[in-house]
Amino acid sequence: MASAQSRSSSGSDSDPRPVVCEERKRKRMESNRESARRSRLKKQKLLDDLLGQVSQLKNENSQLVQSIEQTSQRFDEVELKNNVLRAQVVELTERLVSLNSVLQIMEQVSGLAIDIPEIPDMLMNPWQLPCPVQQPIMASVDRSRE
Repeated sequence: MASAQSRSSSGSDSDPRPVVCEERKRKRMESNRESARRSRLKKQKLLDDLLGQVSQLKNENSQLVQSIEQTSQRFDEVELKNNVLRAQVVELTERLVSLNSVLQIMEQVSGLAIDIPEIPDMLMNPWQLPCPVQQPIMASVDRSRE
């Protein structure tokens, strides 16, 4: 039995291949672990970067929605004021036409020449003012995605 032990121990000493194979296997496993660790860290960093970008884009989106709402509100206010001004233009134009007809009647009755100013065309057609009213661009906010 002593000779069998000496053969097996001397056989393992003389053949370094199993030790080299074990060493390579251990190094490969270590390398794979390190590579997997680096890969996990890289994926985690990418995930963190993407989450940061999502947060930033949500903030920007929120600011844009708020800006759109404010601009729409201002547009509505200006449109309301414009409608009031247009109505006033119509009313004042009708008064001017009426006053001009009174002046014409006075001119005919008195026989005196009265300088009656002409009414500008734009006042006769107040809905066709030099700055045409354009249809607003409507933006809808899909809040179901937030």
